[in-house]
Amino acid sequence: MVIKYDKLTTNLKELKELDRKNPYNVAGAFIQIITDFNPKDTKDFYDKLQFLVGDNQPLTEVMKQNIKDRMLQNDKYPYIGKSYYKGATPENDYTPQEPYEIEIKDDIYVDSEAGFKKLTLKSGGADTGRSIMLRLAKDNNYYIWSDSFMGLLMDIKPLESTNPWK
Repeated sequence: MVIKYDKLTTNLKELKELDRKNPYNVAGAFIQIITDFNPKDTKDFYDKLQFLVGDNQPLTEVMKQNIKDRMLQNDKYPYIGKSYYKGATPENDYTPQEPYEIEIKDDIYVDSEAGFKKLTLKSGGADTGRSIMLRLAKDNNYYIWSDSFMGLLMDIKPLESTNPWK
């Protein structure tokens, strides 16, 4: 499935309009919020992430620090989120095409456990897809399950403009 956006969500108020009954929307929203990660002011990011994981899974200070460390590792935070949009590759310094599109596929073990949905997203900076797990709550909304999103924050290929090699 491909999720398309004419414009990206920039704040929590817009994010709260998200249809969370569709797990693909929740996965796509996660990509949007990591695109806006700002290491100098993480409060907005963590507020949006808390919304996506739900109040039943409070973000701990340790988890917040782990996320920040992963985002700052190899200075990838300005482009890790962009790498998941169609057309964004190391060769064009992860500049996505507009309208913004994210390719999301059902994992091969998609419905192995009732109430869970495992999705795989394609990054232009990785050779294989990366997974996220969502869980359906009693309110019929999907939430990111636990820290399953951390795999989406793994390193990607560096920008071609910074590659010193031929």
